[in-house]
Amino acid sequence: MKFLRSFSSSALKRSSSDYSHAIIGGGVVGLAIAAELSKKEGNRVLLIEKNTKVGQETSSRNSEVIHAGLYYPKDSLKTKLCIEGKELIYKEAFRAGVEMQKCGKWIVAQTDAEDSYIEHLYYKSQDLGIKTELIPSYKCQYIEAAVRVERGVLSSPSSGIVSAHSLMDYLETKFQENDGELAVASEVIGITKNDDNSGYNVQVKSNNSQDDETININVDNVINSAGLYADKISNMLLPQERKVKYYYGKGTYFSFNASFPQVRRLIYPVPKSGVKSLGTHLTLGLDGQIKFGPDLQFVENVNDLIPFDSNLVEAHKEITRYLPHVLIQDLHPSYCGIRPKLIGPDHNEFQDFVIREEEGFPGFVNLLGIESPGLTSSMAIGKYVANIYHGSSNT
Repeated sequence: MKFLRSFSSSALKRSSSDYSHAIIGGGVVGLAIAAELSKKEGNRVLLIEKNTKVGQETSSRNSEVIHAGLYYPKDSLKTKLCIEGKELIYKEAFRAGVEMQKCGKWIVAQTDAEDSYIEHLYYKSQDLGIKTELIPSYKCQYIEAAVRVERGVLSSPSSGIVSAHSLMDYLETKFQENDGELAVASEVIGITKNDDNSGYNVQVKSNNSQDDETININVDNVINSAGLYADKISNMLLPQERKVKYYYGKGTYFSFNASFPQVRRLIYPVPKSGVKSLGTHLTLGLDGQIKFGPDLQFVENVNDLIPFDSNLVEAHKEITRYLPHVLIQDLHPSYCGIRPKLIGPDHNEFQDFVIREEEGFPGFVNLLGIESPGLTSSMAIGKYVANIYHGSSNT
């Protein structure tokens, strides 16, 4: 692979109109799409990333959980791609040496209403072919003695944890082996559709302090996988009536600085009705270290990455519902991430992934609102996008 620290005129003059696909955004999803598209003989794939390294934003600021695919409507893209992505991680990525652990997960019910919720998830999981088990409270104390369970748990043995960076390294290596080209420190500042429908002109500015020139690249197809900035990329091209607005959901994670209690699996509360979050849950690092989070607060600034400590008391209250021995002085705000949301705090409806070739813009595939379970779904999203092009003359 020709690794370009930033675009240069000489590099692009050799093949300025020969790229079949340009992918904007080098997070885990962009890398998965790049790896998949570059498999096909004849494709010349360019991955454009505005930061100096791939995976510096949402992909490296999350729980690193491998989700089972339980929570979302059965016919949604989130369910389909989460289940498929989970299997690809456990089979393909595991064989390649990606660091992960299938530790399992409990969803803990403390009330009658929460018990009904996990029972509903159980029957739904059977329809979806996801292995789960309902465990009554009296049995739970013998399995996870530190966890408070008033009614029961839904056990999800196929849930787990994965090193996001290890997964991204694997995908980048696949892309490299397929002769893909990566341009970092390169920011897309404009996209125009060619008048003859032959493709797109992508304007890219170098973010290298020593080289601030702007380059025009002609490509057949454009994939917008820009994560937190995908709304801005989409709005560069689509007409006014089709412009989108993102809302930024900030989630703070709390480190746990104590050796007791010990837990061997992920512990989640039942999500609160009307809340766009799975709750402040317990997750594990591959080293066994416990952390809690994320909470959810909407913010205006996409770069607001200072962990909140104002929500510590509320987070501790949620945590001690299922882990009563945790002391507030052992919790410390550690890091935070921003989730790109297509609906704001005043709306409670489910929002699916948006992955589509935009009408009137052949070859332009938009990925919008790719938040959780985006990491789990990433490899399946790569295949899904590749399949969009299989039926198009723009491949």
